Amino acid sequence: MQAEEVKQIIERELEGCTVFTTGKDCDFQVTVVGECFAGLTPVKKQQLVYACLHDLIAGQAIHAVSIKTYTPEQWAALQ
Repeated sequence: MQAEEVKQIIERELEGCTVFTTGKDCDFQVTVVGECFAGLTPVKKQQLVYACLHDLIAGQAIHAVSIKTYTPEQWAALQ
């Protein structure tokens, strides 16, 4: 599994989000920026992203994933 594949899966599932991925093999770091995170708790944000990758995690194609989520406003404030 490659980082670009993980990125494409998340972008397909969470339309309108911008996704940044690093990592390789089965260990990835993912940053997702999207309006869909507005008003959600940190746990709910993580769950949205995990749901996109559930089958890959269950099938052990992904062993570890670190997730950071931001609304566009939060992301802009970090830049």
